[in-house]
Amino acid sequence: MDYVSFLRYLNEHIDTSGKSGRHIIRFAHPALFAELVRQLRKRRAQSPPLRRVRTSSLLQALFCPLPFPDEKVLGRFGLLVEEDSKAIVHSAATTGKEQSIGTPWGVRRIGAPEAWSVSTGNQIRIGVIDTGADFSHPDLRNSLARGVNLLNQMTPPYDDNGHGTHIAGTIAASGGSKGMMGVAPRSLIYPVKAFDHNGSAYVSDIILGIDWCVQNRMHIINMSFGMKNKSQALLNTIRRAYNAGIVVVASSGNDKKSRNADYPARYPYTISVGATGRDGKIASFSNYGPRIDIYAPGEKVKSSWLGGGYREMNGTSMATSHVSGSIALLLAYRPGLSPGEIKRRLRRTARPLASPSAKAKTGAGEVNAARLVRGKPAAAAKKPSGKS
Repeated sequence: MDYVSFLRYLNEHIDTSGKSGRHIIRFAHPALFAELVRQLRKRRAQSPPLRRVRTSSLLQALFCPLPFPDEKVLGRFGLLVEEDSKAIVHSAATTGKEQSIGTPWGVRRIGAPEAWSVSTGNQIRIGVIDTGADFSHPDLRNSLARGVNLLNQMTPPYDDNGHGTHIAGTIAASGGSKGMMGVAPRSLIYPVKAFDHNGSAYVSDIILGIDWCVQNRMHIINMSFGMKNKSQALLNTIRRAYNAGIVVVASSGNDKKSRNADYPARYPYTISVGATGRDGKIASFSNYGPRIDIYAPGEKVKSSWLGGGYREMNGTSMATSHVSGSIALLLAYRPGLSPGEIKRRLRRTARPLASPSAKAKTGAGEVNAARLVRGKPAAAAKKPSGKS
């Protein structure tokens, strides 16, 4: 590969303002990528535009602010190009700030308190790729590790939206009798800030978040977000995390459609999560059907919020955090289970659900943390269809 010509092309075409387009450039051969990174580091000092190029060792890819990449030129170097698209968080606020809430209904609903005599998720590491977290929240002070801010690596992953703090609370809040209790109160949340204050993120930042989670040996990655278009780069990255033994839990989306799920929940290497309501049925907003692996409470879910408060929210985002917490309880009790074994165990121990439509089968049931940890199958549980 002619590295000099390729880097000259990047230097001449990169948009230094970063406002007119971003692309992902993947390498088919690890050796070529490794040498390119070495050459890139050598030339950055003399070529300021090249300083805007980021790299992912897990994906073996470059992330470049190229508005209109010449695919013929890049194809000559044997490279694959993909637009750096965006994802959004899967939730909507329903009320303003709440007072102290104890153990929320969803945490009780899935039987987490019954599992705490066996497991509290002790020392299980969970990467929450989201908007960050409120490190000053009293219920999260013992639950948050340092994490990383991919939007500004000079600052900690402080939450400027609220969504990430809400997810963290459901998974691991440990406020005791005076605050809120999450599903796995002794697990550790590593906030990975890839999403901005609007709850939006580029795929490249999500990929870098997964890369960070693999390098820092997370047990679980929580992905409470989605997008409509498939990204081969994101699929490849999640597959590599899965092969590294990390459980990836993803929200299916709030489009109330049968046989549908957003990406990345639609990928076979994730655990795809739908939402249930307080009535024990599939929530009216949730996607459902054979592409959903498991359901969990996602309607009127109260959890931690910015400024030390609490907020009620709807969404498959909220459901996903219940599932991540349940898996943390399981892994603390049964370390070493593979992602595939965990998905099968989730299905086997789930509470059966009725379908919201006579024409559609739910397949999956609602997570039950107590049964999950103890390995007891639910009565008359149905075997779900696989995702495609």
